[in-house]
Amino acid sequence: MTEALGSTATPESGRPEDEVAARKGRRGGKRGKKGPLGRLALFYRQVVAELRKVVWPTRSQLSTYTTVVIVFVVIVIGLVTVIDYGFEQAVKYVFG
Repeated sequence: MTEALGSTATPESGRPEDEVAARKGRRGGKRGKKGPLGRLALFYRQVVAELRKVVWPTRSQLSTYTTVVIVFVVIVIGLVTVIDYGFEQAVKYVFG
């Protein structure tokens, strides 16, 4: 049970079935024998392992990023509002 996930080690049993599977390029071992729930659990463990590698922002960085996003969204809302008002006035002028 000390094998790492995704290990590329070959089976050492020397059985003829393992040699045939190795020649055909199939993955044997634990990964090949798991059912749907086992594969789902493996996927979940791999997701958690990848999330542990993420460099999470500090609280001050997070607040800075949040402020920048909110200011940008407010600016875009204002721009869209001005453009919409301009189109409204143009349609009123053209169609009376």
